[in-house]
Amino acid sequence: MLTMQYRITLPADYDMGIIRRRIAERGHLTDDFPQLAFKAYLYADRNQPYAAGRENRYAPFYLWHDTEGMNAFLGGAGFAGVVASFGRPVVRTWSVWRAETAPDLSLATHASCETVPIPAHVALSEVRDAENAGVQADLDRGAFAAISAFDPAGWTAMRFRLWRDIADTFSESVDLYQVGHVSHPSAKH
Repeated sequence: MLTMQYRITLPADYDMGIIRRRIAERGHLTDDFPQLAFKAYLYADRNQPYAAGRENRYAPFYLWHDTEGMNAFLGGAGFAGVVASFGRPVVRTWSVWRAETAPDLSLATHASCETVPIPAHVALSEVRDAENAGVQADLDRGAFAAISAFDPAGWTAMRFRLWRDIADTFSESVDLYQVGHVSHPSAKH
């Protein structure tokens, strides 16, 4: 499995209603996408309390079963629409250590995503074990989805969670989002 995310930063005065309408109109288009475990249509609205003082963003997050599905999406009409609207964004990917999802991700209203450096002096197995423990701790706290992954190109670990509500206990280094829609084809099988 692998994860993928592109983050499109929007102007501070951008009408985030445009993004909410885009999600409402197009979100269902990936509801049955092959090899997609789930796609969370995420956005951050700096006028909302959870994102006060942060950037406006459109930042969909994907969990793929394999690269075949990801490649089909990136080469297809859906991503071409993103490129036509916003230009070609940088697409980040991570190799998954652990991914746990609830049967019904549609209950999630918020997401958190954090990327942290992997210290060079710590064995990767130790980092993976600590990340797996973090996944379990957040599942125990009520996360609907908890994913731990890493990028060996930049030696970073990524922590993604879907939540029913957003807590105010996140540091400034954690990206916080609202969930506009979740496509979850894997739940249908």
